[in-house]
Amino acid sequence: MNITQEADYGIRAILILTLSGENSKLDAKTISKRGSIPLRFLLKLLRKLVSAGIVISYRGINGGYSLAKPPKNINLKDVIEAIDGPIAINRCIYDPEFCNANRASYCSVHNSLAKVQKLLEEQLENINFENLRKQEIE
Repeated sequence: MNITQEADYGIRAILILTLSGENSKLDAKTISKRGSIPLRFLLKLLRKLVSAGIVISYRGINGGYSLAKPPKNINLKDVIEAIDGPIAINRCIYDPEFCNANRASYCSVHNSLAKVQKLLEEQLENINFENLRKQEIE
């Protein structure tokens, strides 16, 4: 499993919004510049983050983007899944129809990978943006 460049940019964008303060609003150009994220790419991923309820978009001359909820309630799993879709270390974990051996429910490899999948998801859920903010300012 690889985290895509887009998900990496999404994580950086959320961290930038987190660092700017809970009630602040930043325009896309500022986020792009602070995160070294190409603006067109950023706009695409911001739409996904808005759709996922992680970011709020404000239109107009004083428009911009802000977090839709407190940073402690946004974790890495939320952002990665908003950008890339469900996290799966193997496609048969996400959809048993993809099991090449046609035995997903009793396959020892599938069951072992499912345990790793669960640990991965738990770890990503445990890393929230409030904690990342604290690490950044230390």
